[in-house]
Amino acid sequence: MDLPLAAALLAGPVEARGGWILLRKLPNAVTLTRLGLVPALVVLALLRWERPFATILIGCLAGDILDGQLARALHAASELGARLDSLADTLLFFAAAYGAWAFHGAELSRHLVAFLLVPGLWAAENLAALFRYGRLSSFHTYLSRAAAYALGVLAGSLFWFGLYPWLLWLALSIFMLATLEELVLLLLLPRWTADVRGLYWVLRGQRPAPDR
Repeated sequence: MDLPLAAALLAGPVEARGGWILLRKLPNAVTLTRLGLVPALVVLALLRWERPFATILIGCLAGDILDGQLARALHAASELGARLDSLADTLLFFAAAYGAWAFHGAELSRHLVAFLLVPGLWAAENLAALFRYGRLSSFHTYLSRAAAYALGVLAGSLFWFGLYPWLLWLALSIFMLATLEELVLLLLLPRWTADVRGLYWVLRGQRPAPDR
């Protein structure tokens, strides 16, 4: 929806403005749905119901793309939305890792170092962000998005076709680069900042001034 249409809606009848406000809440609703599905994923993994687990997980991964696209299209990006998205990403990530081990532990054990590096690096970045800002980071860099897509492809492949080691190492390589970039951003950015495009743009001076 373009800005002139949005302005027309906001200047129009109360019903139209109410509809526009509800529409702008849609990205957070998608994110909250992803959060709400985390317990279901854990239960399905415990029950060893792989197909329902995989279907819901892929839906959640698609929702991760959808909520960001909606937020940008509706000009509804907010600090609350960024923080909810980071929380949902983190919880879903560990639920997915648990499910992957529960259903395909025998295959993954042959690549144990690679498998453990992914949640290990994710946990390290989260702990560093909590120490630095008191909350999870929400940089959402281009590289972290690429890593999320690679891990999503890896998860889909694992649950439907089995493990391809080259895909595991490719996803791990992209994820390691994204995590390294985020750790550097934690050092460079003195204040919590959402939706940073990447280290390149920060080094060019597109970052907030230090706290006073």
